[in-house]
Amino acid sequence: MQTVLERARALPALETILVSVDGATVIDEGFGGQRTDRAANIKSASKSVVSALVGIAIDKGLIEGPDQTIASFLRADFPADPDPRLFEVTIGHLLSMQAGLERTSGANYGAWISSRNWVRAALAKPFVDEPGGSMLYSTGSTHLLSAILTKASGRSTLQLARDWLGPAGVRIADWERDPQGLYLGGNQMAMTPRSLLAFGELYRRGGLTASGERVLSQAWIEASFTPRTTSRFHAGRYGYGWFVESFAGHPGYYGWGYGGQMIYVVPDLALTVAITSDETQPSGRSGYVQDLHRLVSETIVPAAIAGRTAAEARGPS
Repeated sequence: MQTVLERARALPALETILVSVDGATVIDEGFGGQRTDRAANIKSASKSVVSALVGIAIDKGLIEGPDQTIASFLRADFPADPDPRLFEVTIGHLLSMQAGLERTSGANYGAWISSRNWVRAALAKPFVDEPGGSMLYSTGSTHLLSAILTKASGRSTLQLARDWLGPAGVRIADWERDPQGLYLGGNQMAMTPRSLLAFGELYRRGGLTASGERVLSQAWIEASFTPRTTSRFHAGRYGYGWFVESFAGHPGYYGWGYGGQMIYVVPDLALTVAITSDETQPSGRSGYVQDLHRLVSETIVPAAIAGRTAAEARGPS
């Protein structure tokens, strides 16, 4: 994996990288004084975490499923005279960014988080597409999921995450809240890169902890990894909180946060990669996220294949 480290070190924005193959961590490295045991803001990679919590809530019967309408939980926060289409929006639409509501991300983000009530402000956005239509990447959609999780369980989203994901080694160190005290679904979540790797490993193991305890259903992972729409910004396919891509011909899935906070899962190679980067610099329009994809496709995947081939050639020890 030395080639991986050399290439990673050549990317100025990259701060930490962890690589796990077959459950063994083969790279655990920080650059420029950064450490993998120190919490970092994973930005929108937290959308993948919120998706996991929704899946667990469905497994526990707190939410009926992705086809349940958001009105079941959020009707009291609808505008006084709501657009009838608001009653058609489902939990699945929020997960796949297909609610049809005007985005609260990008240029609209500042005004949204300056509002007095983030849930009501997101629900008051006008429809710019039909529910189930094109992908409209919006942190407001994921924040509505945080509100739904809180209403469905009677507990904070942070409590749920610590309870439900803790057995898998996932620890959230800090998380921003809105003016009503709801944790921000889809942004401003702090966890260590090692914890981010543990989250990816949970998906890589099919929802099981390292000791074999069931945390998340295989069915939910498959549903989350199923492409449902495509981003208008970079042609990336999107499922329930996860982007879907091919890395050197191997199906892969990734969570992506601003600046290049990444969690990659390539199941057929038993490969998980966690990367944190300078959170102040854009990663999409700068091309940096493509650099990270190439790091995975051109260096990490071949190294993982070579390692597995060598291990198979050696046979049982």
